[in-house]
Amino acid sequence: MAQQRILMIVGDFVEDYEAMVPYQMLRMVGHTVDVVCPGKPPGSWVATAIHDFEGEQTYSEKRGHRFAITQDWKQVVPSNYDGLVIPGGRAPEYLRLDPSVLDCVRHFAQARKPIAAICHGAQLLAAAEVLRGRSCSAYPAVAPEVRAAGGQYVEPSAGLDSAHVDGNLVTAPAWPAHPAWMAAFLKVLGTKIDP
Repeated sequence: MAQQRILMIVGDFVEDYEAMVPYQMLRMVGHTVDVVCPGKPPGSWVATAIHDFEGEQTYSEKRGHRFAITQDWKQVVPSNYDGLVIPGGRAPEYLRLDPSVLDCVRHFAQARKPIAAICHGAQLLAAAEVLRGRSCSAYPAVAPEVRAAGGQYVEPSAGLDSAHVDGNLVTAPAWPAHPAWMAAFLKVLGTKIDP
């Protein structure tokens, strides 16, 4: 399998599992994953949040682990990457205000490179205006933004454990979908895993 270079964009209060687990899974199969955050240098970290489904109308939130930044955002050249990962949590709400982040997302969409977005990550896709005519899953509270951006919102399974693929775009509603989401993303990347 040829090693691929994947870019992961995070910010403070990115959802812990939605950043850490894909980072580890992609590295486990041999890919290089550069974790970036505008305004934070390599060697620094972002705070994460752990979101859980405990019976309330929405998810609960607890402080998570520190997640390391491995690459300088200012040195990112999107054309040097084979795929993009956009975790959810509260980070996308703020990252979507950064024009350079939106330009980066647009590069991957226009080049038809694989994009994996989960949960609130669809907020970046909507703000970058890359959802028009596309179908996309996301955390249910993000459905209005997907629709407002011209996308078709795909309802998740009852357990929030399904993934959706529309060409190069692989989306999922929340961290319970990790197995389906990462399996679909690896397939779109063309990753072959030998037993």
